[in-house]
Amino acid sequence: MTKLTKRPIIIDTDPGIDDAVALAIALFSEELDVRLITTVAGNVGLDKVTYNAERLLELFQKDIPVAMGASEPLIKKPIEASNVHGDSGMGGYEFAEPTKSYLINENAVNSMRRVIMESEEPITLVPIGPLTNIALLLKMYPEVKENIAEIVLMGGSTGRGNAGVMAEYNIFADPEAAKIVFSSKLPLVMVGLDVGWKALVYPEDSQKLKDMNKTGGMIYQLFQRYRGGSMKTGLKMYDSCAIAYLLKPEMFTVEETFVDIELNGSMTAGCTVVDFKGYLGQENNAKVCTDIDPDMFKTWFMESLSKCN
Repeated sequence: MTKLTKRPIIIDTDPGIDDAVALAIALFSEELDVRLITTVAGNVGLDKVTYNAERLLELFQKDIPVAMGASEPLIKKPIEASNVHGDSGMGGYEFAEPTKSYLINENAVNSMRRVIMESEEPITLVPIGPLTNIALLLKMYPEVKENIAEIVLMGGSTGRGNAGVMAEYNIFADPEAAKIVFSSKLPLVMVGLDVGWKALVYPEDSQKLKDMNKTGGMIYQLFQRYRGGSMKTGLKMYDSCAIAYLLKPEMFTVEETFVDIELNGSMTAGCTVVDFKGYLGQENNAKVCTDIDPDMFKTWFMESLSKCN
């Protein structure tokens, strides 16, 4: 498949162990053209996630520009997930120092605008961290909407949360940004927490990764520290689900509905209110993934990583 037929995307990310896996699959896919990687504070602070993105590109030997984005949410105080991903965000593997800088001298919002407006075909945005950068882009440069194909995001939940009773981490980290994105009237796909709970990598899969290739070995070692599940009962591949939707949407059950973000609830702030029954009387604004075929996901996941270096 030639580059001209690839789907152009921008990945907005906060690496993060499951982000690292999603990036590996996207960057080695024959169907995706990753034009830009933008970083946002989330799993750990902005400097760390940006450094992690550069270290991953060095390992993968992929020359993709990286642009630093927001260092904190729009309004609320920053929260991190170092308890899940380790202090560095990618603990457990000794990465080589980058031999060059992948970082460009342009902030994430401006670089996204430039890449989107210069593209001959519409760009798909793939945010797999908090939505701060995407919200800023849409507010500062609304003209980019004309050349955005869709937003496919990992975030939210149709039920319970992992950062609050009803709130998934990426939305909870910056709910005001999420509200802006879900109100944008752009085609939007929500690949949420409850789908990721079923996208599992089991011990026998991890063992295969260990000796598969250099990337597989790296992922195996990261998995030893990852707390998105357990090695025995299965590790949850949340962010890879967004890439899976881009490449193999038939593995998902999807429902079009209205989604809003709870900002003020004393116990539910950051909740994605998914109105399947139409109680709110609003027009549908999102495709929501409600289920996944776990066997199809596992097969796709292992085949995708076998294509890495």
